[in-house]
Amino acid sequence: MQSVIFRDRIDAANNLVQRLSPLFLEDRTSSTSITVLAIPRGGVVIGDIVAAKFDAKLDVIVSRKIGAPLNEEFAIGAVMPDGTYLVDKDTVLALNISQNYIESQVNLKVKEIEHRLMNYRGSKEYDTQLRGKTIILVDDGIATGATILSAAQWLKTKQNCQQLIIAVPVGPQDTVDKLRQLLGQNDKVIVLHSPEPFIAVGRFYQNFDQVSDEEVKMIMRRHGYVI
Repeated sequence: MQSVIFRDRIDAANNLVQRLSPLFLEDRTSSTSITVLAIPRGGVVIGDIVAAKFDAKLDVIVSRKIGAPLNEEFAIGAVMPDGTYLVDKDTVLALNISQNYIESQVNLKVKEIEHRLMNYRGSKEYDTQLRGKTIILVDDGIATGATILSAAQWLKTKQNCQQLIIAVPVGPQDTVDKLRQLLGQNDKVIVLHSPEPFIAVGRFYQNFDQVSDEEVKMIMRRHGYVI
C-alpha cells in the first residue's frame, strides 16, 4: 500500500517550487517572460504558489474531457477553448465511436469551457499573451492524462509558446512518458512521484478536499483579475 506523499496541495506546490527553482537559476529566465497556467480547480492552488515564487503571471487553462458514450467518466479525449480536441484514436476505434458523437461533444464542451473561463478570469480570450513565453503548466496531479495532454498539445501547436514546462506533484509513469513524447527538446516534464500502482491522485494526499469555485476566484482576484 502506497503511503501518503503530500500533506495537502500547498505542501505539494512547495515541493514543486524546489524542483523548478534550479531551472530558472541556470538559464536566468526573466519573470516577465514566465506565465504559470493552472488547470482548475485544484491546480490553481498549486499555480498560486508557483507564480508567487517566481513573480510570474498566473492564468488558468481550461479543457474538458470527452467521455465515452456509455461511461462519461471514461475519457476518450479532451477539448480546448478554441474547439481543438485530442482523442485516443485506438479507443475511439475499439468502442466504435462515431465522428458525429465526438463533434456534438466538442460543441457542448466548448460552451462549458467558455463559461468557466468567464467565471474564473473574466474573459474567454487569450489573444497573443502566451506566444514567445515560458509556460509552466501545473495541476495537482495527473490521472488519465487526457486533460493535460490536450492542454500541452494546444500550447505547443496553437499558442506557440517558447518553452513548455509541465510540473505536477504526482502522476502515472505511462502518462508521463506520453507527455515527454509530445514535447520538444527545449521543453521539460517534472513529475515528483510516479508510484505504482497508480489508482487515484487523491490517494497520495493526506488532505485532498475539493477546491471550490469561490476559492479559485479569490486566488485569481489576488492576481489582478476582475471577476
